[in-house]
Amino acid sequence: MEETILTVNHLKKEYEGKPILNDLDLEVKKGEVVVIIGPSGCGKSTLLRCMNGLEQIQSGSVKLREDTIEAGAGNLVRIRQKIGMVFQNYELFPHLSVLNNILLAPTKVQKRDKKDVKEEALKLLDRVGLRDKADSYPRQLSGGQKQRVAIVRALCMNPEILLFDEVTAALDPEMVREVLDVMLELAKQKRTMVIVTHEMQFAQAVADRVLFIDQGKILEEGTPEEIFKHPKKERTKQFLNIFQFKKVEERKIS
Repeated sequence: MEETILTVNHLKKEYEGKPILNDLDLEVKKGEVVVIIGPSGCGKSTLLRCMNGLEQIQSGSVKLREDTIEAGAGNLVRIRQKIGMVFQNYELFPHLSVLNNILLAPTKVQKRDKKDVKEEALKLLDRVGLRDKADSYPRQLSGGQKQRVAIVRALCMNPEILLFDEVTAALDPEMVREVLDVMLELAKQKRTMVIVTHEMQFAQAVADRVLFIDQGKILEEGTPEEIFKHPKKERTKQFLNIFQFKKVEERKIS
């Protein structure tokens, strides 16, 4: 049986008295790729932010192995070193080169040897096709290149789990593929990942398990085959039908 890396128990999160996550339970196993889908505003991104201690929760718990993840806790810096987070808008420092963006946290937070980290960073940049951009600045990169740098930055911390929050949402369509290809490669390497996405074809290709969230609850979960081919809940069917309609309309337009 695979080891459980992350555990969410009875999680409740509110904004100004409005429930966002409502008594949500989730376990993520080592080497598992969990993809979260659902309508905008259903709590997907908030769940990821709770997993990384970026949001205060009202009740319940989030644990990385035996460590409780809690916003403002004294051990949060240590725990976050084990959780890689890749955001929709890259979050790169504009005044630092690509390489220095990647080196910053491993050398300053983890206190690792700069020479060793640089060697690892350059190897990772090479793997995502950006070795030649090591000395460039974020303003000189395309959106897809920035997002690949953000992924390398997360990987260079050697995290136990990677969280991806709609990482292709801000990209032009032609740049989406280059980012998804990197994530597919990470899945093949059996990296533990939780991915929030609206890219349904990608979700089917990469996921071990798919969660459909609506109104702060997991309404349905299963394998990609179960969720996308044989959904049981009517709400899941309605949501997926919207994407099928969009694909047909896009083909008509093109």
